[in-house]
Amino acid sequence: MTTTEAGTAQETVYVDRFCNGIIGPSAQVVGTVRSGGHIVANTAPGCWGPMITPAIQGGHEVTLPVAVEGAEPGDGIAIRIRGIEVTSAATASGNDQMMEGRFNGDPYCAKVCPQCGRADEPTVVEGIGPDSVRCADCGAPAAPFTFTNGYTMAFDDTRQLGVTVHKDQAEHYAHDAARYAALPGNSVQNPILLFAPGDLVGVISRMRPFMGQLGTMPAIDLPDSHNAGDFGNFLVGAPHSHAVTAEQLAARTDGHMDIDVVREGAILVCPVKIPGGGVYMGDMHALQGDGEIAGHTADVAGTVTLQVEVRKGLGIDGPVIFPVADDLPFLAQPITPAERAKAEALARESGAPALERSLPISVVGTGPDLNSAIENGLGRAATLLGMEVPEVMNRATISGGIEIGRAPGVIQVTFRAPIGALEKAGLADLAIEQYGEPA
Repeated sequence: MTTTEAGTAQETVYVDRFCNGIIGPSAQVVGTVRSGGHIVANTAPGCWGPMITPAIQGGHEVTLPVAVEGAEPGDGIAIRIRGIEVTSAATASGNDQMMEGRFNGDPYCAKVCPQCGRADEPTVVEGIGPDSVRCADCGAPAAPFTFTNGYTMAFDDTRQLGVTVHKDQAEHYAHDAARYAALPGNSVQNPILLFAPGDLVGVISRMRPFMGQLGTMPAIDLPDSHNAGDFGNFLVGAPHSHAVTAEQLAARTDGHMDIDVVREGAILVCPVKIPGGGVYMGDMHALQGDGEIAGHTADVAGTVTLQVEVRKGLGIDGPVIFPVADDLPFLAQPITPAERAKAEALARESGAPALERSLPISVVGTGPDLNSAIENGLGRAATLLGMEVPEVMNRATISGGIEIGRAPGVIQVTFRAPIGALEKAGLADLAIEQYGEPA
């Protein structure tokens, strides 16, 4: 991670610039924030816009990283999400179809012009619709994706609801796509509103924005959308220049989670794998159901405020989340004083030993498929909390659950953990901050 712009640690670092899609040690650092300080960013839409912009090499358009003073490999960075606000007035999304001949093995990070063969080609926009993005050199249609079933969604002024609109309105947005998408000034993506999809009309959805990408830099350069165990697996043995080995993929930090609890009020703890950590973000979603089963959701621009804190010697391999209490599975919710009293009475009657005190924790796991991701998450939770995997499995079954962030392979192992185990892991204070003292 280059430090030419890092300089002296600041109380607040403002970010409105984006990387070219590749994140890791070679990425330019936009500044350094002190531990306990804030990062304020204007983020660009992820997924579809960058997906139809060949010059963006990573599949998303994420912010330049911010170093955190004092963060060293083996530490963690606690990120308190103080605010997330959607600035886009509309977006477009839907199921994707890859356009054969327009990529080399991976349409997200190895785009190729089908006519002149230029890789990561610059593009120009001519008109609207799926063929509006064209190679700047030869004029051939260049977008490596199109919709199988797509929609255009408008948001209300309070950013609480979205509705999918008819084709005429979608085309109206397409003619002024950058403005309705509220693209930040330094964004270089072609806004997906240009495609004006209108297959799904009149659907109402509630908005609850969250960050699809938020985390720290991996220890090797990776396409930003592939900094995860599922998308990253596409790079293993790939035919393009971003290929990695399975061993190298272990350097990932799983910053691309698409987990909908990574929203305002949550605390996200990320591993540090390079000096400074390098906090970056992007891919804000206006809303999403668990699993992101369509492959994509409502990508938006927005403003984000984070408070960051170095946690020395934490030693985590992947992200840990303390979600907003309302986002916890029913069984994982903190035990109330009334429940505690009933449980103690039952323990006395049944001769049970002293009851443990516990608080929720959510450990992220990723892998090529959901079974692999669950195995990864269970193993990470066991290592973090000093348990055997079968114990974590039991606890997740009777005091939590396995939640799906994204298919094919991002999950959360969420459960109530004994307060003593959280203390040994160096995380009890964060759990208490989020949920209060255990009953």
